[in-house]
Amino acid sequence: MKILILSSFAFSLVNFRGRLIEAMVREGHQVITCAPDDDPAVQRQLTALGAGYRRIAMARTGSNPLADLLLLLRYVRLIARERPDVVLAYTQKPIIYGGMAARLFPKARFYALMSGLGYVFSPAAEHRRLLRAIVGWLYRLGVARARAIFVFNRDDRDELIAQDIVDAAALVVEVPGSGVDLAHFAPMPLPEGPPRFLMISRLMRDKGVFEYAEAARHLKARYPEARFQLLGRLDKDNPTGLSEAELDLWVRHGIIDYVPETRDVRPLLAQSSVFVLPSYYREGLPRTLLEAMSVGRPLITTDLPGCREPVLSGVNGFLVPPRDVEALGVAMERFLTDPALAAAMGARSRAYAEDRFDVNKVNRQLMRVMHIGGVEPQDALDMPAAMSWSAG
Repeated sequence: MKILILSSFAFSLVNFRGRLIEAMVREGHQVITCAPDDDPAVQRQLTALGAGYRRIAMARTGSNPLADLLLLLRYVRLIARERPDVVLAYTQKPIIYGGMAARLFPKARFYALMSGLGYVFSPAAEHRRLLRAIVGWLYRLGVARARAIFVFNRDDRDELIAQDIVDAAALVVEVPGSGVDLAHFAPMPLPEGPPRFLMISRLMRDKGVFEYAEAARHLKARYPEARFQLLGRLDKDNPTGLSEAELDLWVRHGIIDYVPETRDVRPLLAQSSVFVLPSYYREGLPRTLLEAMSVGRPLITTDLPGCREPVLSGVNGFLVPPRDVEALGVAMERFLTDPALAAAMGARSRAYAEDRFDVNKVNRQLMRVMHIGGVEPQDALDMPAAMSWSAG
């Protein structure tokens, strides 16, 4: 069987979907991947996995209708040339325009992996109702013929219906995010000394970056030995992006230790004691939370769709209200006043990751729904709880 995977960022194919691609190839399928980047390192990794790569130009964040029409035509040509049996798309533009293109080829089964609904459907964009309506309409066109839509939390399924993107008859399947490679993100001992907090994220306002820095500023005044690290890339094209001047100010004042973007976050996770993500972006299920859990770190994040799923509050971390600097600071301070708390909660994080978020279990779920991989009875028993909804 030939499988075409559509993405908006080449590195995500190996970082988020590498193990899925590997499993597909192992089942004997021919896998072709697609993204707009010219990234030789990624292409070498995909070749090593046994997959092909096709570069399709795309304006990832643009809203030019002509550019998007060209993307649609490129996808039509790609599908006509490759003649896949299955098309799997993730992120907004591949889902929308890949789904539209796949409708012209009845033999190609189309599946959408919605890892999050993004800025347009977040509280920060409540005032942009026209944009939300347009994006909702485009999504509806894109997933109209999808055999199944995968979501990372039940709230996203409810939002899809509320926005009239799908109706109750659509097959919507909840999976535990992208999963995490438990061997790659093996347990790591906590660093010695005072607690070190780490946030990994795109540097956007609605990811909670400002709240993190403000909580760090207050805590630094009382606990000068504490460290607050921030790893991520500036996103200048995003309307909520952090500016370079704002970041430099935090660094100069000794509030934040900034780490440039890296393709291997494990060294930073090893240096951390507690992982923090105070996001109020419309998340699916942030992979960074799963990676931090897997290495044995407690979590502090917001009580919002996507973020709350991997947190058993008071067990392996704490949930705080969005945009609440005081509550965030209180949760972080608990680890500063109780040195044993991070180790205890971190051990529970690892156990929960093993139980529910193993990437191999997640991939078997995806492949079973797409009818591209055999599932032995014992495998089905081993799968983490997934939920699907459709009419009836």
